[in-house]
Amino acid sequence: MLCLVLSGAYCYACGAARTEKEKGEGSILTKQKAHHGGVDKSGSIAPSINGHVLTVVFSENLGQVSVEVATAAGASVQCLSVFTPNGLQVYIPNAGNYIVTFTLPNGDEYYGEFTVTD
Repeated sequence: MLCLVLSGAYCYACGAARTEKEKGEGSILTKQKAHHGGVDKSGSIAPSINGHVLTVVFSENLGQVSVEVATAAGASVQCLSVFTPNGLQVYIPNAGNYIVTFTLPNGDEYYGEFTVTD
């Protein structure tokens, strides 16, 4: 039994079991950038990256939200506005480090950092 447990733990640690997420895939942690009052809404914004596609799901009605995707250096890639609780998908053509910023109607800003790999 001990050998079975140890071999399973070794496979998991080395990635041989393929249970780990590939780099550049998964959910993106949303952090608050500017707060102008009210309740923290970062839990209502759920961005995730899968390959070159950024998907954002809004779990509640936040009004019209401005979304900007920019490189880590600050060059804008895409700017758009979406009515929530609808979601959106954005195709990111190039590999690299990016920041997505969400601006709510009351001025609150949230952001998340992510990496796109080839």
